[in-house]
Amino acid sequence: MSAPAALYGNAMKTVTIYTDGACSGNPGPGGWGAILEYRGREKELSGAEAETTNNRMELTAVIRALEQLKEPCAVELYSDSKYVTDALTLGWARGWQARGWKKPDKKPALNPDLWQRLLELCALHSVNCHWVKGHADNPKNNRCDELAVAAREQLVSDAETL
Repeated sequence: MSAPAALYGNAMKTVTIYTDGACSGNPGPGGWGAILEYRGREKELSGAEAETTNNRMELTAVIRALEQLKEPCAVELYSDSKYVTDALTLGWARGWQARGWKKPDKKPALNPDLWQRLLELCALHSVNCHWVKGHADNPKNNRCDELAVAAREQLVSDAETL
């Protein structure tokens, strides 16, 4: 049992979250999308940044979704990013943090600002990661991709009209 579950017993609400990030160029303009599900209700979120990377958008999607939760929850997280799911599930992110945001080869870990925030949120919630194949047969992941791409395209369109 994770720390949040131990602190709050088994009465935690279970929320399902789907996330995706998209980037045109790497770096370049990017977007992220997320869907939160709880008791048959869904909430869609999205956003964009002018100069970013795909991995930053993948992380941002998870962070923004978790920030929506108003109390500690059991989270079933679905992402098509091995970068996100493996770093959380296999403990890479905690290792980077413990080494001062360095990888085992002493090279800097990328995106420490986002990993720091994500680890803070994971300390509040019990997060169970599931990797799903991107652009495949998961309708919710596909919808998150649509949200991310639309947010990115809106950002680019708005910038072109200035």
